[in-house]
Amino acid sequence: MSRFITVAIHTYERALALRALLENEGITVELNNVNLEVPGFSSGVRVRIPETDLPLALRIIENKELFIHPGSNAKVHTILVPVDLSENSFKAACVAANIATTINARIEFLYSYIDPYIAGKVQFTDSLSYDIGEAGDRQLIAVNARKLLENFSDRVRSAMKTGQIPAIAIGQNVAEGVPEDAIIEYAKDNAPALIVMGTRGADKKDKDLIGSVTAEVLDEGRFTVLTVPEPLSVDQSLKPRNILFMGNLDQDDILAIDMLYRLFGTTDASVTIVHLPGRRRFSTTAADKALRRLSDYCRANFNHYHFETVPVRPDDGEKEFERLQEKYNFDLIALPNRHRNAFSRLLKPGLAHKILFRTDIPMLVIPV
Repeated sequence: MSRFITVAIHTYERALALRALLENEGITVELNNVNLEVPGFSSGVRVRIPETDLPLALRIIENKELFIHPGSNAKVHTILVPVDLSENSFKAACVAANIATTINARIEFLYSYIDPYIAGKVQFTDSLSYDIGEAGDRQLIAVNARKLLENFSDRVRSAMKTGQIPAIAIGQNVAEGVPEDAIIEYAKDNAPALIVMGTRGADKKDKDLIGSVTAEVLDEGRFTVLTVPEPLSVDQSLKPRNILFMGNLDQDDILAIDMLYRLFGTTDASVTIVHLPGRRRFSTTAADKALRRLSDYCRANFNHYHFETVPVRPDDGEKEFERLQEKYNFDLIALPNRHRNAFSRLLKPGLAHKILFRTDIPMLVIPV
């Protein structure tokens, strides 16, 4: 039997609350120094637990928000993690948890499902039919969806309790509808600081690029989105050291780099700024000058980052990117997204298509 040790000394009311919290997680708790005749006036109540449970108890005590959902009016940042309950969704949740500790945020899981009774009855006239007798089955579908999300959340909480990922608060949301529509609608209503989405591996993206949920959210929404590719290891906390920033050579680049720095600026990193040719055409001399001005500003204002610039010419861009990737081994790609136009350009087959959708590199897309 493990000996009991004192983990906290509280008033009677707070000791009861802590005991309930710990016992809910399977920890045996004893209260000492309680005035049984007048318990409400007891002071200095010792909360004692088995010594072997101390690491878990401390993790719970220091991260009570993990187990107590904050009120709806809580003023905290939110990271939205759309999930399909797959292994890749779990990886995205792990990455989101690590980022949440940096920006003092909580994460919200969003799971959407399509009602087969509605989807199966859509006619070519866009009219819907509904059978009242199906109401019970449809309600069961919603209940099962909530249960599946709860099981997924429990898995993430277990990873937090064991120290695999940081312990932060978790919220759960279930929505009926097409995934991309549910994500965009939720983000518009709640304005998350970041959306973290899992993506498929490079060998599978070509098959469903046009219908990709992530592509739809990037194209339709005005949100900061981080993609987590399928091959990324769960153990990787995504602390990028070699970042490729694809800029447009205007002031929006500064806004995008500032957001990048807020999310991943706690550790030193090397940022390679590349001019991505777009609608706005620069002469070679003008582009080089703009790159130098941008890098000078960044060096003066973002201390943890080392900046260098690489002017990429449109005629040899693909070979240049391949050479840069081989040289620097980028672990994050960041780019500003200007209301569909910038990302729509990237979705077209060609150089950007290869870099963003045929490589397994996390991507941070920042609206400007």
